[in-house]
Amino acid sequence: MAAFELTIDGGGSEITIEHATGDAIDVRELSLTVAVDGEELSEQPPVPFVGAVGFDGAPTGPFNAEASPHWRPGERASFRVAETNDPTIEVGDTVNVGLVVDGQLLAELEATA
Repeated sequence: MAAFELTIDGGGSEITIEHATGDAIDVRELSLTVAVDGEELSEQPPVPFVGAVGFDGAPTGPFNAEASPHWRPGERASFRVAETNDPTIEVGDTVNVGLVVDGQLLAELEATA
């Protein structure tokens, strides 16, 4: 059991997820699905990673392959969606992020860009 909070920066391209409470998560067993106004991104974030098609730079926190893979309460992880990813995130769009561990939905998060 765990709870998470999703925020999108003002420009819409940086997605941050905070592990608010609950058990630590091994991000090597985690998959993310990001959708913008109901349409999934053409390139999904392959956590953990450092540089991936569809994303700018390296992610922060446990989503970064060079960090500890254990995502604990109070830690934030973020990544920046590249303008080449489709659809692009515009201010006012609804962004949904699904967190899945071992094939089970852990959380469905929603925020407005």
